Amino acid sequence: MTALRDDRPGGEADLDLARVAARLHALRMASQTRRYRGAPPALPSRDTIVEIVENLVAALYPRHFGPPALAPERIDAFVIRTLEAVLSALRRQIELELALAREWKGESRIDSPLRAGDIVEAFAEALPKVRRLLDSDLKAAFEGDPSAKSIDEIVFCFPGFAAIARHRLAHELYTLGVTMIARIVAEEAHSATGIDIHPGATIGERFFIDHGTGVVIGETAIIGRNVRLYQAVTLGAKRFEADASGALAKNYPRHPIVEDDVVIYAGATVLGRVTIGRGSSIGGNVWLTRDVPPGSSITQAKARNETFDDGAGI
Repeated sequence: MTALRDDRPGGEADLDLARVAARLHALRMASQTRRYRGAPPALPSRDTIVEIVENLVAALYPRHFGPPALAPERIDAFVIRTLEAVLSALRRQIELELALAREWKGESRIDSPLRAGDIVEAFAEALPKVRRLLDSDLKAAFEGDPSAKSIDEIVFCFPGFAAIARHRLAHELYTLGVTMIARIVAEEAHSATGIDIHPGATIGERFFIDHGTGVVIGETAIIGRNVRLYQAVTLGAKRFEADASGALAKNYPRHPIVEDDVVIYAGATVLGRVTIGRGSSIGGNVWLTRDVPPGSSITQAKARNETFDDGAGI
C-alpha cells in the first residue's frame, strides 16, 4: 500500500494513494469508453506542437528568431534545415490527430479528407503566403502606431504581431482539417499574449491589433483588409443555435463580418452575424448587435440616442 502518514499529534490517518489512484483509473476508463470506439489512441503532444510553431516562426523570420549572429549567407540553409525537421515533426502530430479522429464517438468536427503527408505539403506551400500577409501586418502596425520606432521592434515586441503570426499559421492548419492542432497553436498564443483568436477566423491583410490584451475573435468571424482593433474588443456570437434534441449546433456562421478599413476601439463588443460596413469606426465600449452601413461612426452617445428614438438594438 502506498500511503502518506501524518505523524503530528492529532494528525489525520494514513492517506491510501493506491485507493485514490484506483478511483481515478475507474473514472478514466469510463471516460475513454464513452469517447472512443476502441482502445484509447495516442494523443498529439502540446509541448511538441508549441516547439514546432516557435521553429516555424523562426523559419519565417530567421534574422529575429533564428540563432544569434546567424550569418546572411547561412540563412537559407538554416531555413531549409529548420523546415525539414519541423515539417517531419508536424507530420507525426497530424498523423496522431487523424488517428484520434477515427476513434472518436459521435463528436462533430471537421475531418480532413487528406492524408498527413498531403496536409504537410499543402501547409509548406502556404508558408510564403503567410510571410507575405505578416509583412503586410507589420507595415500596418508601423504606419498605425506612432510608438513603433521600427519594423524590427514590432517583430520582437508587439503582442498583436505575435498573436497574428501564430494565428496565420493556425488558420492554415485549421482549413486543412487538423483543427485540434490549430486550436493548440491558438491557445498557446492566447496564453502568451492575452489575445484570443480562434483559428477558424478569416483575417485579411494589413491587420493590426494595438495593445491587444483581452481581444476575442470568434471562429466564424470574417475580417477584411486594413482593419485595426484595440484592446478588449470582442467579435463574438450573440446566441447559440440548438438542434431538435437541444444539442448545440456547430459549424454555422455566428460571428461578425468586418469589412475593409474599419477601426474598432477599446472595449467595443460586436455580437452575432452582423456586418460592419467598409470604412466604419466603432467607438470604445459600444455594444453592437446590428449591421452598420459603410462609412458609419458609432459612439456610445449615438448608440443611446438610437436606442431611445427608434428601438434599434445596439
